[in-house]
Amino acid sequence: MPPTDHRIADVVERLAAVPGREERLRHLEVLPAREATVAPWPEWVDPTVRHAFEARGVTDPWLHQVLAAEAVHAGDHVVLATGTASGKSLAYQVPVLSGILGARGSRDERGATALYLSPTKALAQDQLAGLTALRTGVRVTTHDGDSSREQRDWARDHGEYLLTNPDMLHRSLLPSHHRWARFLAKLQWVVVDECHHYRGVFGAHVAQVLRRLRRIAASYGASPTFVLCSATVAEPEVAARRLTGLDHLALTADHSPRGRVSIGLWEPPLTSYAGENGAPVRRAASSETADLLADLVAEDVATLAFVRSRRGAEQVAVRARELLADVDPSLPGRVASYRGGYLPEERRELEESLRAGRLTGLAATNALELGIDISGLDAVLIAGFPGTRAALWQQVGRAGRDGQDAMAVLVARDDPLDTYLVAHPQALLGAPVEATAFDPDNQYVLAPQLCAAAHEIPLTEADLDLFGPQARAVVDGLVAAGLLRKRPKGWFWTDSSRPSDHTDIRSTGGAAFSLMEAESGRVVGTVDAASVHSTAHPGAVYVHRGETWLVEELDLDDCLAVITRRDVDFSTSARETTDITIAATRERVPWGDCTLHFGDVDVTSQVVSYLVRRQPSGEVVAEHPLDLPARTLRTTSVWWTVPDHALEAAGLDAVDLPGAAHAAEHCSIGLLPLFATCDRWDIGGVSTARHPDTGVLTVFVHDGHPGGAGFAERGFHAARRWLTATRDAIAACECFEGCPSCIQSPKCGNQNNPLDKAGALRLLDVLLAGAPREA
Repeated sequence: MPPTDHRIADVVERLAAVPGREERLRHLEVLPAREATVAPWPEWVDPTVRHAFEARGVTDPWLHQVLAAEAVHAGDHVVLATGTASGKSLAYQVPVLSGILGARGSRDERGATALYLSPTKALAQDQLAGLTALRTGVRVTTHDGDSSREQRDWARDHGEYLLTNPDMLHRSLLPSHHRWARFLAKLQWVVVDECHHYRGVFGAHVAQVLRRLRRIAASYGASPTFVLCSATVAEPEVAARRLTGLDHLALTADHSPRGRVSIGLWEPPLTSYAGENGAPVRRAASSETADLLADLVAEDVATLAFVRSRRGAEQVAVRARELLADVDPSLPGRVASYRGGYLPEERRELEESLRAGRLTGLAATNALELGIDISGLDAVLIAGFPGTRAALWQQVGRAGRDGQDAMAVLVARDDPLDTYLVAHPQALLGAPVEATAFDPDNQYVLAPQLCAAAHEIPLTEADLDLFGPQARAVVDGLVAAGLLRKRPKGWFWTDSSRPSDHTDIRSTGGAAFSLMEAESGRVVGTVDAASVHSTAHPGAVYVHRGETWLVEELDLDDCLAVITRRDVDFSTSARETTDITIAATRERVPWGDCTLHFGDVDVTSQVVSYLVRRQPSGEVVAEHPLDLPARTLRTTSVWWTVPDHALEAAGLDAVDLPGAAHAAEHCSIGLLPLFATCDRWDIGGVSTARHPDTGVLTVFVHDGHPGGAGFAERGFHAARRWLTATRDAIAACECFEGCPSCIQSPKCGNQNNPLDKAGALRLLDVLLAGAPREA
């Protein structure tokens, strides 16, 4: 039997009351319950569709479902941004299924088709299961990397509702559009699910893939209605237009019922272990999460623990089982792990065991974050802030999906962002989700996408507006490079190969490196070229499909990393040195005597060493030098400058400046993900007491992707709030001279030296004193 609402409501406080934990619960917030508002079924709904949903218990849909369904039925482009478990699938399935059934010919021939795009195959399979269970007679199928040739042929010839993903659309369907002509000619709806997922370089690529889809569909006479969905997308109409190039009706009012949700912010204590330069180290979030998971399972509270890495998910499950074995020998069997890399049938079995109550606790990666329906959960544990408020609310929303009361606990990691959030809960719980950051006009994205479009159908002048204001300049550059040829009827692709075969829309640029097993010579996977120096250098511990491998050799000429399977009790992190030069300033804003800038920079970086950390404590036990070549990246950056007289007026001596700027840089990198939808590993920084291009103290924070991914630009426009949060995070940390929770960085190439915590606070005070309110 599930626990009563009373038990769920007070369980967070009872966990914190365990002796020795009194100071760990930093904040508790309770979101009130909400009653449902229903509406009658629209008259146009096909009786078969209505009866199918009524058989599943939907006698009266919620008001927002009806409003969205009416708009889609009318042909409006819609972005539906209501909460988790608010029935967004029904809102588009009802008009799409009804439309498909109503458009059929006399011999049951398809008269309309729909395309559903999800970021993961697992989510598409979940949708397939739900649609199949409705038994409406609509021909539904998937088209992904697991589809057989026979299934793909059937989908082209007979499929009406096709479930796929942006990668398959880019690599398979669009380049082979002639084979899909009959499907595309009748394309009336395109559903883009979990649209908040498309951000950064990946989001920019997907935006251009959707423009290619619109162009191909138009060539066959189709102009589909787009429906975008997400429980956690900010400025939905802006994000939708950036993604599709079309205006959308935004529906954000949620009329579904919700139980009371208790949310706790939890900070692990400092330990006796010493980190780099003797800094104090907090207990690992994964260890703390394992303890809490064991406690909740012992109380029969159905719990899902989110852990950032596959290896971490396995470790949390193992540790929780060990703790439970000391309580009751029958309890360890009620805990399991769930991650990518498991076989589909293994994942389905785990999902069903959790639904049926055979499992009480599950430690998972974010493979269960997106809209896969796992009902019956009462609690969620989150080991470390997942990077964005959007991801946090996705994970919190896994609990209480049946309308019952629920709880969630965010366990802080030892880094500046998590430290800031537990000390400033309103920055997390009282703020809207982040606006999705990506730049569809990035020339490094636009160039290969225009090549792909020209290969599909030669580009014309009329096409260029579809791809954005930079398209003409990029096309001219492609002609000069010999990749496109200008003819009277347009621009043609010059190569015999398909450009989409050479473009990985999830890649940050460059050819991928193969991961080859040393003993067998078998290639077991790939690693992105942009990150290979920092993740697959010689000596690195590389996690692939949930297993740990040691990198024996990195062959830069043959794009090959030689690896050996090994279970280890340590992790590695690379150290980089970075130089930066300003290529162009796009915008500048005076901040009193200081100045904030945004523009283009050239970043030259070199991995020079790597740290070895004992796990799970995180204690640094060794550092090893590396000899790898430098790399130069043209990207975008935000930077701020402080003149000498302002520093002197604040009493900052020259000897203090390098450490103060360095500390402010580290913490600002750690806090930017709160304001731009990114991870701290997506960005980098450089600080100097006197930069040669500015002549004064300068701190840069730059995107880690060619051409930029929109993160630094987002930081420029949110700079006052971002840098105020940086200052507050440093001030709130309980350490004396600096630690990983405030000013130390795990990827610093200078051994986190020099760092001056007090100097960073004074420097940021000088900067923020002149910050305009609108910055």
